[in-house]
Amino acid sequence: MNDVPTRSLPEEVTATSEVAAGAVLTIDLGAIRENYRRLKARLGNVRCAGVLKADGYGVGASQVAAALLGEGCDIFFVALLGEGVALRRSIGPGPAIFVLNGIPPGAEQDAVAADLCAVINSVGQLAAWRAAGRRAGRKLPAAIQVDSGMSRLGMAPRDVERVATDPHAFDGIDIRFVMSHLACADEPEHPANERQRLAFEGLRKMLPAAPASLANSSGIFLGARFHYDLARPGAALYGINPTPARSNPMLPVVRLEAKVVQTRMLEAGVGVGYGHTFHTVAPLTAATISLGYADGWHRRAASAAWFEGARLPFLGRVSMDSIILDISALPSGKLREGDLVELLGPSQSVDDAAGHAGTIGYEILTSLGPRFHRRYVYG
Repeated sequence: MNDVPTRSLPEEVTATSEVAAGAVLTIDLGAIRENYRRLKARLGNVRCAGVLKADGYGVGASQVAAALLGEGCDIFFVALLGEGVALRRSIGPGPAIFVLNGIPPGAEQDAVAADLCAVINSVGQLAAWRAAGRRAGRKLPAAIQVDSGMSRLGMAPRDVERVATDPHAFDGIDIRFVMSHLACADEPEHPANERQRLAFEGLRKMLPAAPASLANSSGIFLGARFHYDLARPGAALYGINPTPARSNPMLPVVRLEAKVVQTRMLEAGVGVGYGHTFHTVAPLTAATISLGYADGWHRRAASAAWFEGARLPFLGRVSMDSIILDISALPSGKLREGDLVELLGPSQSVDDAAGHAGTIGYEILTSLGPRFHRRYVYG
Protein backbone atom coordinates (compact mmCIF):
# COMPACT_ATOMS: atom_id res chain seq x y z
CA MET A 1 0.00 0.00 0.00
CA ASN A 2 1.52 3.29 -1.07
CA ASP A 3 1.93 6.04 1.47
CA VAL A 4 -0.11 9.13 0.72
CA PRO A 5 2.20 12.11 0.44
CA THR A 6 1.44 14.87 2.92
CA ARG A 7 2.25 18.55 2.92
CA SER A 8 2.62 20.65 6.02
CA LEU A 9 0.13 23.47 6.32
CA PRO A 10 1.26 27.03 7.01
CA GLU A 11 1.26 27.50 10.78
CA GLU A 12 -0.50 30.83 10.52
CA VAL A 13 -3.54 29.36 8.75
CA THR A 14 -6.26 28.27 11.17
CA ALA A 15 -10.02 28.02 10.85
CA THR A 16 -10.41 31.56 12.14
CA SER A 17 -7.31 33.21 10.72
CA GLU A 18 -8.14 36.23 8.60
CA VAL A 19 -7.23 34.50 5.34
CA ALA A 20 -9.31 31.39 6.08
CA ALA A 21 -12.40 32.73 7.85
CA GLY A 22 -15.47 33.74 5.89
CA ALA A 23 -16.15 36.87 7.92
CA VAL A 24 -14.36 39.32 10.21
CA LEU A 25 -15.68 40.52 13.57
CA THR A 26 -13.92 43.66 14.77
CA ILE A 27 -14.29 44.50 18.46
CA ASP A 28 -13.36 48.00 19.58
CA LEU A 29 -12.03 47.68 23.14
CA GLY A 30 -11.50 51.43 23.20
CA ALA A 31 -15.24 51.90 22.72
CA ILE A 32 -15.93 49.52 25.61
CA ARG A 33 -13.65 51.58 27.84
CA GLU A 34 -15.36 54.79 26.76
CA ASN A 35 -18.79 53.26 27.43
CA TYR A 36 -17.64 52.31 30.92
CA ARG A 37 -16.46 55.88 31.48
CA ARG A 38 -19.82 57.26 30.33
CA LEU A 39 -21.69 54.99 32.72
CA LYS A 40 -19.33 55.91 35.56
CA ALA A 41 -19.98 59.59 34.86
CA ARG A 42 -23.71 58.99 35.36
CA LEU A 43 -23.09 57.08 38.57
CA GLY A 44 -20.85 59.63 40.27
CA ASN A 45 -19.32 58.01 43.35
CA VAL A 46 -21.28 54.77 42.95
CA ARG A 47 -19.11 51.77 42.07
CA CYS A 48 -19.50 50.20 38.65
CA ALA A 49 -18.98 46.51 37.89
CA GLY A 50 -18.66 44.82 34.51
CA VAL A 51 -20.96 41.96 33.47
CA LEU A 52 -19.02 39.44 31.37
CA LYS A 53 -21.46 36.54 31.13
CA ALA A 54 -21.82 34.61 27.86
CA ASP A 55 -18.12 35.24 27.06
CA GLY A 56 -18.52 38.98 27.40
CA TYR A 57 -21.82 39.05 25.47
CA GLY A 58 -20.09 37.13 22.73
CA VAL A 59 -17.15 39.45 22.13
CA GLY A 60 -14.56 37.89 24.46
CA ALA A 61 -14.67 38.00 28.27
CA SER A 62 -10.89 37.93 28.73
CA GLN A 63 -10.28 40.82 26.35
CA VAL A 64 -13.13 42.89 27.80
CA ALA A 65 -11.97 42.23 31.36
CA ALA A 66 -8.47 43.41 30.49
CA ALA A 67 -9.90 46.60 28.97
CA LEU A 68 -12.10 47.29 32.00
CA LEU A 69 -9.28 46.61 34.44
CA GLY A 70 -7.50 49.45 32.68
CA GLU A 71 -10.40 51.70 33.72
CA GLY A 72 -10.16 50.63 37.37
CA CYS A 73 -13.03 48.14 37.28
CA ASP A 74 -12.37 45.43 39.87
CA ILE A 75 -15.75 43.68 40.19
CA PHE A 76 -17.04 41.32 37.51
CA PHE A 77 -20.17 39.21 37.14
CA VAL A 78 -20.50 36.01 35.13
CA ALA A 79 -23.44 33.63 34.84
CA LEU A 80 -21.84 30.22 35.34
CA LEU A 81 -19.18 28.62 37.49
CA GLY A 82 -17.20 27.58 34.39
CA GLU A 83 -17.20 31.18 33.16
CA GLY A 84 -15.90 32.31 36.52
CA VAL A 85 -13.07 29.76 36.59
CA ALA A 86 -12.02 30.70 33.04
CA LEU A 87 -12.08 34.40 33.87
CA ARG A 88 -10.00 33.89 37.01
CA ARG A 89 -7.37 32.04 34.97
CA SER A 90 -7.33 34.94 32.54
CA ILE A 91 -7.16 37.92 34.89
CA GLY A 92 -5.38 36.35 37.85
CA PRO A 93 -5.91 37.08 41.55
CA GLY A 94 -7.41 40.26 42.93
CA PRO A 95 -10.63 41.37 41.20
CA ALA A 96 -13.87 39.97 42.58
CA ILE A 97 -15.78 37.59 40.31
CA PHE A 98 -19.42 36.88 41.21
CA VAL A 99 -21.33 33.90 39.77
CA LEU A 100 -24.88 35.09 39.10
CA ASN A 101 -26.56 31.68 38.83
CA GLY A 102 -24.99 30.57 42.07
CA ILE A 103 -22.64 27.66 42.70
CA PRO A 104 -24.00 24.27 41.53
CA PRO A 105 -24.50 21.71 44.30
CA GLY A 106 -21.26 19.86 45.00
CA ALA A 107 -19.08 22.40 43.18
CA GLU A 108 -18.46 24.70 46.14
CA GLN A 109 -14.84 23.55 46.54
CA ASP A 110 -14.12 24.38 42.89
CA ALA A 111 -15.49 27.88 43.43
CA VAL A 112 -13.40 28.34 46.58
CA ALA A 113 -10.26 27.14 44.79
CA ALA A 114 -10.85 29.72 42.03
CA ASP A 115 -11.52 32.47 44.59
CA LEU A 116 -15.01 33.12 43.25
CA CYS A 117 -17.85 34.91 45.01
CA ALA A 118 -21.19 33.11 45.17
CA VAL A 119 -24.40 34.91 44.34
CA ILE A 120 -26.75 33.17 46.77
CA ASN A 121 -30.23 32.77 45.33
CA SER A 122 -31.87 30.26 47.68
CA VAL A 123 -31.85 28.88 51.20
CA GLY A 124 -30.17 25.74 49.87
CA GLN A 125 -27.34 27.71 48.25
CA LEU A 126 -26.93 29.67 51.47
CA ALA A 127 -26.55 26.47 53.52
CA ALA A 128 -24.08 24.97 51.04
CA TRP A 129 -21.89 28.11 50.96
CA ARG A 130 -22.00 28.33 54.75
CA ALA A 131 -20.81 24.72 54.97
CA ALA A 132 -18.07 25.44 52.41
CA GLY A 133 -16.87 28.28 54.65
CA ARG A 134 -16.63 25.93 57.60
CA ARG A 135 -14.57 23.49 55.56
CA ALA A 136 -12.31 26.28 54.33
CA GLY A 137 -11.89 27.66 57.82
CA ARG A 138 -12.69 31.20 56.76
CA LYS A 139 -15.51 33.46 55.72
CA LEU A 140 -16.39 33.13 52.03
CA PRO A 141 -17.46 36.15 49.96
CA ALA A 142 -20.99 36.26 48.58
CA ALA A 143 -23.78 38.48 47.35
CA ILE A 144 -27.29 37.73 48.61
CA GLN A 145 -29.80 38.08 45.79
CA VAL A 146 -33.44 38.70 46.66
CA ASP A 147 -36.38 38.46 44.27
CA SER A 148 -37.95 41.90 44.22
CA GLY A 149 -40.44 41.04 41.50
CA MET A 150 -38.81 39.46 38.44
CA SER A 151 -39.51 35.87 39.57
CA ARG A 152 -36.31 34.58 38.01
CA LEU A 153 -33.49 34.30 40.54
CA GLY A 154 -33.10 35.26 44.18
CA MET A 155 -34.63 34.46 47.53
CA ALA A 156 -38.39 34.85 47.60
CA PRO A 157 -39.72 37.18 50.31
CA ARG A 158 -40.84 34.22 52.46
CA ASP A 159 -37.29 32.81 52.32
CA VAL A 160 -35.81 36.17 53.28
CA GLU A 161 -38.15 36.25 56.27
CA ARG A 162 -37.09 32.71 57.17
CA VAL A 163 -33.34 33.39 57.18
CA ALA A 164 -33.87 36.73 58.92
CA THR A 165 -35.05 34.88 62.03
CA ASP A 166 -32.04 32.52 62.05
CA PRO A 167 -29.15 34.10 63.99
CA HIS A 168 -26.69 31.67 62.40
CA ALA A 169 -27.93 31.88 58.79
CA PHE A 170 -24.92 33.89 57.62
CA ASP A 171 -22.22 32.41 59.80
CA GLY A 172 -19.02 31.98 57.80
CA ILE A 173 -20.20 34.23 54.98
CA ASP A 174 -18.75 37.62 54.05
CA ILE A 175 -21.73 39.46 52.59
CA ARG A 176 -20.31 41.84 50.00
CA PHE A 177 -23.66 42.97 48.54
CA VAL A 178 -27.40 42.51 48.79
CA MET A 179 -28.72 42.66 45.25
CA SER A 180 -31.74 42.24 43.02
CA HIS A 181 -32.51 42.64 39.32
CA LEU A 182 -34.92 44.95 37.48
CA ALA A 183 -37.34 43.42 34.98
CA CYS A 184 -38.52 46.55 33.15
CA ALA A 185 -35.70 49.08 33.47
CA ASP A 186 -35.63 49.71 29.70
CA GLU A 187 -39.17 51.15 30.07
CA PRO A 188 -38.60 54.15 32.38
CA GLU A 189 -42.29 54.80 33.00
CA HIS A 190 -43.16 51.19 33.81
CA PRO A 191 -44.66 51.02 37.32
CA ALA A 192 -42.80 47.77 38.01
CA ASN A 193 -39.55 49.73 38.40
CA GLU A 194 -40.69 51.63 41.47
CA ARG A 195 -42.54 48.59 42.83
CA GLN A 196 -39.34 46.58 42.63
CA ARG A 197 -37.28 49.33 44.23
CA LEU A 198 -39.65 49.54 47.18
CA ALA A 199 -39.75 45.75 47.51
CA PHE A 200 -35.95 45.69 47.44
CA GLU A 201 -35.86 48.30 50.19
CA GLY A 202 -38.08 46.17 52.38
CA LEU A 203 -36.21 42.92 51.76
CA ARG A 204 -32.71 44.26 52.31
CA LYS A 205 -33.73 45.75 55.66
CA MET A 206 -34.41 42.20 56.91
CA LEU A 207 -30.88 41.09 56.06
CA PRO A 208 -27.52 41.98 57.61
CA ALA A 209 -26.37 45.47 56.68
CA ALA A 210 -24.37 45.41 53.44
CA PRO A 211 -23.86 47.54 50.32
CA ALA A 212 -26.77 47.28 47.87
CA SER A 213 -26.94 46.71 44.10
CA LEU A 214 -30.03 46.99 41.91
CA ALA A 215 -29.27 48.84 38.66
CA ASN A 216 -28.42 47.04 35.42
CA SER A 217 -27.52 48.96 32.25
CA SER A 218 -30.94 50.53 31.79
CA GLY A 219 -31.37 50.92 35.54
CA ILE A 220 -28.46 53.35 35.60
CA PHE A 221 -30.60 55.70 33.48
CA LEU A 222 -33.56 55.56 35.90
CA GLY A 223 -31.88 57.98 38.26
CA ALA A 224 -29.93 58.10 41.49
CA ARG A 225 -32.51 56.38 43.68
CA PHE A 226 -31.87 53.17 41.70
CA HIS A 227 -28.07 53.40 41.88
CA TYR A 228 -27.41 52.35 45.49
CA ASP A 229 -23.78 51.27 46.05
CA LEU A 230 -22.96 49.23 42.94
CA ALA A 231 -24.31 49.19 39.38
CA ARG A 232 -23.98 46.11 37.16
CA PRO A 233 -24.02 47.17 33.49
CA GLY A 234 -23.78 44.54 30.78
CA ALA A 235 -25.41 45.38 27.45
CA ALA A 236 -24.54 49.08 27.52
CA LEU A 237 -20.83 48.28 27.75
CA TYR A 238 -21.10 46.47 24.42
CA GLY A 239 -22.92 49.29 22.62
CA ILE A 240 -26.51 48.05 22.94
CA ASN A 241 -28.90 50.94 23.56
CA PRO A 242 -29.93 51.00 27.26
CA THR A 243 -32.58 53.66 26.50
CA PRO A 244 -34.54 52.19 23.55
CA ALA A 245 -37.01 55.06 23.39
CA ARG A 246 -34.18 57.57 22.92
CA SER A 247 -30.98 57.84 20.91
CA ASN A 248 -28.21 55.51 21.98
CA PRO A 249 -25.87 57.18 24.51
CA MET A 250 -23.23 54.46 24.04
CA LEU A 251 -20.57 53.97 21.38
CA PRO A 252 -20.88 51.01 18.97
CA VAL A 253 -18.43 48.23 19.77
CA VAL A 254 -18.65 45.62 17.01
CA ARG A 255 -18.29 45.64 13.24
CA LEU A 256 -19.16 42.49 11.30
CA GLU A 257 -18.00 42.14 7.69
CA ALA A 258 -18.42 39.12 5.42
CA LYS A 259 -16.31 38.15 2.42
CA VAL A 260 -17.69 38.05 -1.10
CA VAL A 261 -17.14 34.55 -2.49
CA GLN A 262 -18.81 34.97 -5.90
CA THR A 263 -20.46 37.55 -8.14
CA ARG A 264 -22.69 36.79 -11.11
CA MET A 265 -25.32 38.14 -13.49
CA LEU A 266 -28.86 36.81 -13.04
CA GLU A 267 -31.39 36.87 -15.86
CA ALA A 268 -35.05 37.84 -15.44
CA GLY A 269 -37.32 35.11 -14.08
CA VAL A 270 -34.62 33.23 -12.14
CA GLY A 271 -35.38 31.70 -8.73
CA VAL A 272 -32.95 32.64 -5.98
CA GLY A 273 -32.05 30.64 -2.87
CA TYR A 274 -33.83 27.86 -1.01
CA GLY A 275 -37.52 27.57 -1.77
CA HIS A 276 -37.22 30.13 -4.58
CA THR A 277 -38.88 32.67 -2.30
CA PHE A 278 -37.45 35.38 -4.57
CA HIS A 279 -37.61 35.54 -8.37
CA THR A 280 -35.87 38.18 -10.44
CA VAL A 281 -38.21 40.36 -12.50
CA ALA A 282 -35.34 41.92 -14.46
CA PRO A 283 -31.65 41.16 -14.95
CA LEU A 284 -29.51 42.04 -11.95
CA THR A 285 -26.03 41.57 -10.54
CA ALA A 286 -25.75 39.36 -7.46
CA ALA A 287 -23.02 38.50 -4.96
CA THR A 288 -22.82 35.59 -2.54
CA ILE A 289 -21.19 36.31 0.83
CA SER A 290 -19.69 33.88 3.32
CA LEU A 291 -22.10 34.30 6.25
CA GLY A 292 -25.21 32.42 7.30
CA TYR A 293 -27.29 31.13 10.16
CA ALA A 294 -24.47 28.76 11.22
CA ASP A 295 -22.58 31.93 12.10
CA GLY A 296 -25.45 33.15 14.25
CA TRP A 297 -26.99 35.43 11.63
CA HIS A 298 -30.73 34.99 12.19
CA ARG A 299 -32.77 34.22 9.10
CA ARG A 300 -34.98 37.20 9.93
CA ALA A 301 -32.21 39.56 11.01
CA ALA A 302 -31.35 42.72 9.05
CA SER A 303 -32.05 42.10 5.38
CA ALA A 304 -29.25 44.07 3.74
CA ALA A 305 -25.50 44.52 3.73
CA TRP A 306 -23.57 47.69 2.94
CA PHE A 307 -20.56 48.53 0.81
CA GLU A 308 -19.08 52.02 0.65
CA GLY A 309 -22.41 53.54 1.66
CA ALA A 310 -24.52 51.54 -0.80
CA ARG A 311 -27.30 49.33 0.56
CA LEU A 312 -27.23 45.80 -0.87
CA PRO A 313 -30.52 43.96 -0.21
CA PHE A 314 -30.65 40.25 0.58
CA LEU A 315 -32.15 38.05 -2.14
CA GLY A 316 -34.14 35.03 -0.95
CA ARG A 317 -33.45 33.11 2.23
CA VAL A 318 -30.39 33.13 4.44
CA SER A 319 -28.54 29.81 4.01
CA MET A 320 -26.39 28.01 6.56
CA ASP A 321 -23.13 29.46 5.25
CA SER A 322 -24.09 32.09 2.70
CA ILE A 323 -26.37 34.96 1.75
CA ILE A 324 -27.10 36.28 -1.75
CA LEU A 325 -27.06 40.05 -2.26
CA ASP A 326 -28.41 42.33 -4.96
CA ILE A 327 -25.41 44.49 -5.87
CA SER A 328 -27.00 46.24 -8.83
CA ALA A 329 -26.63 49.59 -7.04
CA LEU A 330 -22.86 49.37 -7.49
CA PRO A 331 -20.91 50.14 -10.67
CA SER A 332 -20.00 47.07 -12.67
CA GLY A 333 -16.93 45.37 -11.26
CA LYS A 334 -16.87 47.55 -8.15
CA LEU A 335 -17.41 44.61 -5.77
CA ARG A 336 -15.08 41.65 -6.26
CA GLU A 337 -14.41 38.27 -4.73
CA GLY A 338 -12.60 38.68 -1.43
CA ASP A 339 -14.03 42.14 -0.71
CA LEU A 340 -15.78 42.69 2.62
CA VAL A 341 -19.35 43.93 3.01
CA GLU A 342 -20.70 45.32 6.26
CA LEU A 343 -23.45 43.53 8.19
CA LEU A 344 -22.99 45.36 11.49
CA GLY A 345 -21.25 48.67 11.86
CA PRO A 346 -21.73 52.36 11.04
CA SER A 347 -24.48 51.65 8.50
CA GLN A 348 -26.38 49.08 10.54
CA SER A 349 -26.22 48.77 14.31
CA VAL A 350 -26.78 45.69 16.46
CA ASP A 351 -30.10 47.20 17.50
CA ASP A 352 -31.04 47.79 13.84
CA ALA A 353 -30.42 44.13 13.04
CA ALA A 354 -32.44 43.09 16.07
CA GLY A 355 -35.38 45.20 14.95
CA HIS A 356 -35.55 43.33 11.64
CA ALA A 357 -35.46 39.98 13.46
CA GLY A 358 -38.12 40.93 15.98
CA THR A 359 -35.67 40.43 18.82
CA ILE A 360 -33.23 42.44 20.95
CA GLY A 361 -29.61 43.44 20.50
CA TYR A 362 -28.55 41.05 23.26
CA GLU A 363 -29.65 38.06 21.18
CA ILE A 364 -27.95 39.30 18.01
CA LEU A 365 -24.66 39.94 19.80
CA THR A 366 -24.51 36.74 21.84
CA SER A 367 -25.48 34.63 18.81
CA LEU A 368 -22.43 35.64 16.76
CA GLY A 369 -20.56 32.39 16.27
CA PRO A 370 -16.98 31.12 16.60
CA ARG A 371 -16.13 30.93 12.88
CA PHE A 372 -15.28 34.61 12.50
CA HIS A 373 -11.80 36.02 12.48
CA ARG A 374 -11.88 38.25 15.56
CA ARG A 375 -9.87 41.41 15.48
CA TYR A 376 -9.44 43.54 18.62
CA VAL A 377 -8.67 47.21 18.17
CA TYR A 378 -8.44 50.42 20.18
CA GLY A 379 -9.84 53.17 18.05
